[in-house]
Amino acid sequence: MITQEHINKSISFEEYYQLHEKQVATGLTSGEDQSEDLVEYTKLNFSRLKRSYKTTIPSEKVLETVDCLNEEMTWLVLTETWCGDAAQNIPVLAKIAEANPAISFRLIFRDEHPEVMNNFLTNGSKSIPKLIALDKNFNVLGTWGPRPTVIQDWFLDEKANGANMDKLKIDLQHKYNKDKGQALQQEMVELMKTWLNKECFSV
Repeated sequence: MITQEHINKSISFEEYYQLHEKQVATGLTSGEDQSEDLVEYTKLNFSRLKRSYKTTIPSEKVLETVDCLNEEMTWLVLTETWCGDAAQNIPVLAKIAEANPAISFRLIFRDEHPEVMNNFLTNGSKSIPKLIALDKNFNVLGTWGPRPTVIQDWFLDEKANGANMDKLKIDLQHKYNKDKGQALQQEMVELMKTWLNKECFSV
């Protein structure tokens, strides 16, 4: 499903950050659709990406949990630079992964890899970001995405109740800004414990 070839084509968070910055400077976005709207989203999302990465500090619980993962893992994330959810969540995931050298944090673009995306749909949709946790043999340990559950549940409830989509997208970003990555950090603690059965988790 996921092979060494996919990993070879992936990029680091630093490379993703630099690419995103270059796209903003040149008026581009990721993917074939270079519409004005997506280019503008990419510009806006780079500001969010920078802010999220700068302000995210992994909690003590996250550091304790991630320190227990002493086996090699790859966290492969499907993304696009025009995606607002990616801009808010990927820096948090990157900061968690940085806390343990055993975790290789890599990113690939969704629309360049439909063969991967189609195997990791969310309720039938190509929602991103989508994190896929892999062991050293590329076996899937688990997934996360596209949003922390508490934010996703709120968003779906609002959408089901007929909320105006333009306003809902603005409110969604306000939710992220208020949460400051805390919901994602808490969720990742629980997920990491299910991905690998480690004795130190119970200490």
